[in-house]
Amino acid sequence: QVQLVESGGGLVQAGGSLRLSCAASGLTFSNIPMDWFRQAPGKEREFVATISWSGYVTYYTDSVKGRFTISRDNAKNTVYLQMNSLKPEDTAVYLCKTRADSTDYWGQGTQVTVAS
Repeated sequence: QVQLVESGGGLVQAGGSLRLSCAASGLTFSNIPMDWFRQAPGKEREFVATISWSGYVTYYTDSVKGRFTISRDNAKNTVYLQMNSLKPEDTAVYLCKTRADSTDYWGQGTQVTVAS
């Protein structure tokens, strides 16, 4: 079955960096776009970034543009989110998501906490 497993979260000081990973299995990874979302306590889940199947096209929500970079390694079935210049408002559970065969698949999430 399809599995998405995130890793790389943790506690970091404001201004610091983290790199999140999402390893996928059970699907043809190289054919599908991949997304990162986040959900802060008491808030709705929000879109963060997306990357095309080829990796050539990316898109970010305004609040992370210039600070976050999404990338992928199709040979490793993994998508990454490099997060720089982190702010306390970036604190959230970060989840990767994809869509295959008309079904949305989500990982379990990884916690990112940015201390001020």
